[in-house]
Amino acid sequence: MNRRLIGEEKELKEIRPWTMAFQTELGEEFSKLQNKTKLTMLEGDILDESCLKRACQDITVVIHTASIIDVLGAIHRESIMNVNVKGTQLLLEACVHASVPVFIYTSSVEVAGPSSYKEVIQNGHEDQPLENTWSAPYPYSKQLAEKAVLAANGWTLKNGGTLYTCALRPMYIYGEGSRFISATINEALNNSGILPSTGKFSTVNPVYVGNVAWAHILALRALRDPKKAPSVRGQFYYISDDTPHQSYDGFNYGLSKEFGLRLDSSWSLPLFLMYWIAFLLEVVSFLLSPIYTYRPPFNRHTVTLSNSAYTFSYKKAQRDLAYKPLYSWEEARQKTVEWVGSLVDRHKEMLKSKTQ
Repeated sequence: MNRRLIGEEKELKEIRPWTMAFQTELGEEFSKLQNKTKLTMLEGDILDESCLKRACQDITVVIHTASIIDVLGAIHRESIMNVNVKGTQLLLEACVHASVPVFIYTSSVEVAGPSSYKEVIQNGHEDQPLENTWSAPYPYSKQLAEKAVLAANGWTLKNGGTLYTCALRPMYIYGEGSRFISATINEALNNSGILPSTGKFSTVNPVYVGNVAWAHILALRALRDPKKAPSVRGQFYYISDDTPHQSYDGFNYGLSKEFGLRLDSSWSLPLFLMYWIAFLLEVVSFLLSPIYTYRPPFNRHTVTLSNSAYTFSYKKAQRDLAYKPLYSWEEARQKTVEWVGSLVDRHKEMLKSKTQ
């Protein structure tokens, strides 16, 4: 998303992307952008206080997107909590030390839920008292981190100034480079073109990555605007766009059908049965934990997340941030489909090289 930020905001003097390890392809992408913004690539650990303090020197805004995303329980809970919660707290403290006045946090719709696959939210909004009740590390850590960010609004900075914060809760983010879509497409290509069923019972409203980046830019502008800032400080905003509401399976199919990929037409378990099987697998994992680490292929949280009716409106962001999707659904779809096509072409080239 850093590349999007540079591409959309022409007034930035410098941007400092921070990564755990320098990615050559990321640097190449930045160099292609025709922009006068100074780029300073930083590499380090978000848990390293000294590195954070150096990175925050002489800047006026921090956009905090760093996070470990794990919905399958594949990553140790402590690692997720350290990066997502402790890392956020350390970054807030670094901003105070360096007198950075603006802090924008990339939260997640999972902070709000879904807490049950029976729960139906259509065009939800910020005034609804929604809170995820799962103890799964990813949504729980994002929930704690967001609370820390919003609670930090109004902190006194080292230079006597004030820290102002807000948080953005994007829907499921899609677009070029999406590792979730990439994994789905690659799995289908290795399975005779049959797309894996990830959420046939869901109703969601995904959001294009370019629109998420644009929302961050507008949040930055709003926090700097004396007229808009008072209503934005300490607030959170759901970020969606005009992508049609649909199931995860239908969405993946819509992006890949022109390349011959198709939905799995085989019989699938009823949702309630999937949920209880997930519960039994969790029990087995718990009983085996003293002697063996067993990670179930799915759990109740993933079943719920992938099969709920959970959509949100961006009206509050439109009102307070002047947010309007920068990319239409047609533009976002075209860009994403072209990228999916590149994945298919790469797979064909790989198969061709193996037969030579």
